[in-house]
Amino acid sequence: MSTVSYYTAEGLKKLREELDHLKSVMRPKASADIAEARDKGDLSENAEYDAAKEAQGMLEMRIAKLEEVHSNARLIDETHLDLSKVLVLSNVKIKNQTNGMEMKYTLVAESEADLKTGKISVTSPIGKGLLGKSVGEFAEITVPNGVLKFEILEISRD
Repeated sequence: MSTVSYYTAEGLKKLREELDHLKSVMRPKASADIAEARDKGDLSENAEYDAAKEAQGMLEMRIAKLEEVHSNARLIDETHLDLSKVLVLSNVKIKNQTNGMEMKYTLVAESEADLKTGKISVTSPIGKGLLGKSVGEFAEITVPNGVLKFEILEISRD
């Protein structure tokens, strides 16, 4: 059963670019590697040939997976999102009630999450805990090392 994944325009573009790169660059390279290994003699004792065939198999699996993800990808229409609640693509400023630390995150689809750039997945514990909250509300989120309590300070969209 395939699952629908939601993407921003940027995330969908990256997915397409990766798929195109695998098909147009990596697939021909894998075929060339197999042909080169085949030219080296007896296939029954040719470890290079076996490795090239295995690499090609892994590549084809990756292509098939990305094609499935791409076929089930949906573009998020930001114009229809409620600005008063935390939803996917929301920029959220939160305050940790334990230590007073303020943080800013953008909630994105799981495939686009990147903590270094402040993008957290809506399926992560913090993302799930923030979804649907409004400014001034508190979110109690269970994480592996306990319960965190955050206050929603600000919600915006880029």
